[in-house]
Amino acid sequence: MASAVLLSRARTSSRAFARQLTWSAVLRADKIPQPPKDVDDSTSALDYKRTQRTRPPPLPAMDLPRSRSAEEAVTNILYNTPPPSLQPFKKHVLNCLVQNEPGVLSRVSGILAGRGFNIDSLVVCSTEIRDLSRMCIVLSGQDGVVEQVRRQLEDLVPVWAVLDYTDTRTIARELLLVKVSILGPEYLEDQLVGGPTHSPSSQLTPEEKMEREQILAHNFELGVHPEAVEAELRESISTALTPSQALRLKHQHLHSISTLANQFGGKIVDVSENSVIVELTAKTNRVEAFLGLLRPFGILEAARTGVMAMPRTPISGASVEDAASTDGGGAVDASLLPPG
Repeated sequence: MASAVLLSRARTSSRAFARQLTWSAVLRADKIPQPPKDVDDSTSALDYKRTQRTRPPPLPAMDLPRSRSAEEAVTNILYNTPPPSLQPFKKHVLNCLVQNEPGVLSRVSGILAGRGFNIDSLVVCSTEIRDLSRMCIVLSGQDGVVEQVRRQLEDLVPVWAVLDYTDTRTIARELLLVKVSILGPEYLEDQLVGGPTHSPSSQLTPEEKMEREQILAHNFELGVHPEAVEAELRESISTALTPSQALRLKHQHLHSISTLANQFGGKIVDVSENSVIVELTAKTNRVEAFLGLLRPFGILEAARTGVMAMPRTPISGASVEDAASTDGGGAVDASLLPPG
């Protein structure tokens, strides 16, 4: 009887211990940090497109109506090749809203590469929604082909929508960071050889060393004093600046670059011993014009983000005809326009 009581007590204690171990394991599992749960997944984009799907408009005409020559007609009959399209190429801006997950960018770029498109610029960033990202793609192509690619991109699972902002009134901006020499263009090659600090290097090339040795040997045979000839060659070949000359050059070029950046709405964000970094946010053509004006100073490095576009909000009460007449109403004075 006593042994049965002891056995039952042992079983009860083992069960309680097992429950305690299970409860402690659950508590430890709760304390382990877990990644945040996704609000949506890729199938949410499919559900959205299924509910919002409407009959798409017909594709734009791929070819302009024209009469074919006899050679083109025979070629079409023999080789079953249609005549080349005469539709002009123009720049298109595609805005893609995609699911924020790995592999979306590779799938989008793969479709564009498969259709033979070269991406001029591509900007990808997250939006105010955690699981939604925005892609702004700039490419050149014909209207019909680009529309086909747009619909093909929209059929991807993680893609919510693809919008063509080509004929839409948008605000488009591009960020530029450019490092410019303040010593002048004649020292640009020496600065590029100077390493990360861009200090001008006065090292001679092998051709210059060979020419120098030949001149020294020739003058030695003629009886000219070799030390004087060597000092004269060193003075003529050396590209090093005196401290006062370098100071004057830096001050003049820094003032000119600062004035130019202010005219374009940019600013100098870094100043080093031999170069400066200028930041500019503007339209693409304005950025290219700014780079062209900085090129005489000597550009060491340049980085651009690509075009970011957002459609403008129409003003209530203003008709489309008024906006069109305002846009096309004669020449506009550039001095009255805001920066960018």
